[in-house]
Amino acid sequence: MTTLQFETAPDGTRLAFREDGGLNPAKTGFFWLGGFKSDMEGAKAETLAALARDTRRPSFRFDYSGHGQSGGLFVDGTISAWLDQAQHMFTHKAGGRRIVVGSSMGGWLTLLLLKRLLAEDVATAKRIAGLVLIAPATDMTQALMWPSLSEDDRAKLKKTGVYQRPSAYGEPYSITAKLLDDGQKHLMMAEGLACPCPVRILQGDADPDVPAAHAVKTFGMLRGSDVTLTLIKGGDHRLSQPGQLALIRETVLRLAERADGISV
Repeated sequence: MTTLQFETAPDGTRLAFREDGGLNPAKTGFFWLGGFKSDMEGAKAETLAALARDTRRPSFRFDYSGHGQSGGLFVDGTISAWLDQAQHMFTHKAGGRRIVVGSSMGGWLTLLLLKRLLAEDVATAKRIAGLVLIAPATDMTQALMWPSLSEDDRAKLKKTGVYQRPSAYGEPYSITAKLLDDGQKHLMMAEGLACPCPVRILQGDADPDVPAAHAVKTFGMLRGSDVTLTLIKGGDHRLSQPGQLALIRETVLRLAERADGISV
């Protein structure tokens, strides 16, 4: 495994990151954005790192504040903070052309990163050679989290500022009023997004957390000449079975090779 490194974000948070693969600037690399309460050591992130090593491409992954081995408290996290961290890491630590791969919340952050860079830093935006969105939880605070709360849950959230949502993947998720309120600033379904680069959406049709219908809505909001949606029969939210990981690997590599000018 590669060496664990740390970067101090503009907000002072110590962020853990790893760099995998080669450092050949002529080859398009990868940039990983994980999901809500996930870390950079998961199966999909490790698959991307292995692909980078196998193909000698640079790959970058990091833990958001309050996640994995980074500093900060999870309950202090917001979409704004995690987006700022993603922008900092992409702009200052991950050079060259990159395929940005985002899973679940990371899919939303991927789209928000592209949107922000197109508005604020076109030169850096042009380094994004493609997007791979895995079960993208676009607008999740409003479209997925809030509707899932019962009236009792909402009352607890209003009273205490935090709701402990049971999880099928381990300990409960802390959903805070601050996270939900902040998410309102970043909603993008209604406005949509023009994508100047290829976009590949991979979605399980048996995903209980980000339903396939939500991925279809994300597909519909994206404007571009090269946007596709692949539904994976029987796929759950994690998409971490061997065949599913192979599909992710193949999808990312094809976009990278296209960016390199290799006919695929």
